[in-house]
Amino acid sequence: MRGMLVRWIILTGGILTISYLIDGIEVRGFASAVFAAAVLGLLNVFFRPLLLILTLPINILTLGLFTFVINALLLMMASGVIAGFEVHGFWPAVMGSLVISVINWLLASFITPRGGIGRVEYIEIKRGRGGRWE
Repeated sequence: MRGMLVRWIILTGGILTISYLIDGIEVRGFASAVFAAAVLGLLNVFFRPLLLILTLPINILTLGLFTFVINALLLMMASGVIAGFEVHGFWPAVMGSLVISVINWLLASFITPRGGIGRVEYIEIKRGRGGRWE
């Protein structure tokens, strides 16, 4: 549950970030960004896997870059549902999906699969008897 809340906050931050970075995307307030993140999360859960399967051949041909087009379409769908969150055009949606993907990838790398905040660990290897590594 905590991990889902952290991911929701990360997605909200990503939506607020793209509204400042990209001209064709507007967010009128923090509440609009929170609701847009919730709707985008629901669309990603229910529609994204189906769209990925349906577009698998073109996704393979483009080496996975078509996934950004799918994410852009989902971002445009979310803007159609949420008042105060507007995406004006296809290319701002593609750029927005690219920025959101990078932000989610960077920040979610610190979250463990069980929902906690990740930590950096290292393994110490020493040379033991007989020259073997332990």
